Amino acid sequence: MSETQNEVLSIFKETGALLTGHFVLRSGLHSGHFFQCARVCERMKQVTRLAELLLEKVGADTFDTVVAPAMGGLVIGQEVARQADARFLFVEKVDDKLALRRNFKIEPGERILVVEDVITRGGRVREALDIVKAEGGNCVGVAVLVDRSQGQTTFEVPLTSLLELSFPTYEADKLPPELAALPASKPGS
Repeated sequence: MSETQNEVLSIFKETGALLTGHFVLRSGLHSGHFFQCARVCERMKQVTRLAELLLEKVGADTFDTVVAPAMGGLVIGQEVARQADARFLFVEKVDDKLALRRNFKIEPGERILVVEDVITRGGRVREALDIVKAEGGNCVGVAVLVDRSQGQTTFEVPLTSLLELSFPTYEADKLPPELAALPASKPGS
């Protein structure tokens, strides 16, 4: 593990954001581990540091605007935009699908970085990318704190993550006995 990955993992552990138990992920998969990024986002010093690390990898001059899926990407997305002196927009759920609301507008060709907290299958990021494309924006990349997909999730634009850490995930009907014995919870993103 790199020095950056060790630092990021330490931040998650110190803030109580890496949980163990039986969790149903937003993807519908089950896992014995959950990244509760909201716990990290309680601590602005840590949010500031994570955004600094993301910007070191992405480059602050590569985009004009950050778009973040609500709820998970809001805090980190806004901090990345603040540090890069970029505009910040978010997409939010409407009838369980993401939508650009609040009279937000994306200019044709506007360089967009999509920022999210954690991806497993990348569903919300794909929805955000589709919205950016439909609005005429130019998505230049995706930046996430944690990629837990084992490198399986890809997008049509470059993906940058601070931590690639995967814990096993399971379909609901294929749980190992030790996980099935625990009550499942949905902590939320």
